[in-house]
Amino acid sequence: MTQTDFREYLDSLRGDGFSVRHDEHGSDPDLIDPGGRAVESWREQYPYEERMGRDEYEAEKYVLQIELLKFQYWTQDTGGRHVVLFEGRDAAGKGGTIKRFTEHLNPRASRVVALTKPTETEQGQWYFQRYVSRLPTAGEIVLFDRSWYNRAGVERVMGFASDAEYELFMTQAPQFEQMLVDAGISVTKLWFSVTQAEQRTRFAIRQLDPVRQWKLSPMDIESLDRWEDYTAAKEQMFLRTDTDHAPWTTIKSNDKKRARIQAMRFFLSQFDYDGKDADVVQTPDEKVVQRGLSAVGD
Repeated sequence: MTQTDFREYLDSLRGDGFSVRHDEHGSDPDLIDPGGRAVESWREQYPYEERMGRDEYEAEKYVLQIELLKFQYWTQDTGGRHVVLFEGRDAAGKGGTIKRFTEHLNPRASRVVALTKPTETEQGQWYFQRYVSRLPTAGEIVLFDRSWYNRAGVERVMGFASDAEYELFMTQAPQFEQMLVDAGISVTKLWFSVTQAEQRTRFAIRQLDPVRQWKLSPMDIESLDRWEDYTAAKEQMFLRTDTDHAPWTTIKSNDKKRARIQAMRFFLSQFDYDGKDADVVQTPDEKVVQRGLSAVGD
């Protein structure tokens, strides 16, 4: 879908009386047709027929957030350092997942890093330099809402990085991450995967819902013209930066609630922290969670 097609689509939704309906928690809105039915674009290529229900979601989220607190206490006690990267297309559900990860964590020992475009000073630095300054100290968890992989994604597709800069990044990223791991920092790289029809629906919700319009930028709209370019960039990123020391993990995120639960479950499953309840953490759902390399071409 192009920018022009999307604007025509949005005009048709407004003209036909489509609306936005939130759940009782004021979150996870649906696009509602004139007959009062939710648009079910989330089902596109999704392995489940039904979305996770609110009651099940709240129950699982609660016990997993307790596990995240145990993990944080253990991190503080042991002086661990943990980095979690949240990547994916626009409207893939990164921000909502980060919010649920950090909802009950102690903010003194966890941080969310969401950087804006580089300053003039930062543009003159080594590319990774401004990310190094945000890395965790002992006992800290840092969650990156987009990361150094901007260079492999938006900067590559939109032409903000030269071919030479891109190639240098693709060579250095695995080396940089090896240095982090060698220094004792765990690196978890999560890619939230949303389908084209569901992304379009989420963009429409952002335009129709007055409290969400700020979330749709001109860059988001422009990305509609470049779906295949972003797909190619993502697959090259997986092929060249999915390593044994810092693998990529994809989360199918058309169902936001299930994606959040599985992201928490996957993250916690990597660590043997004090007091871990294996019955709560369980094993990540292979229908939703995959190794990045295995998802190339999917």
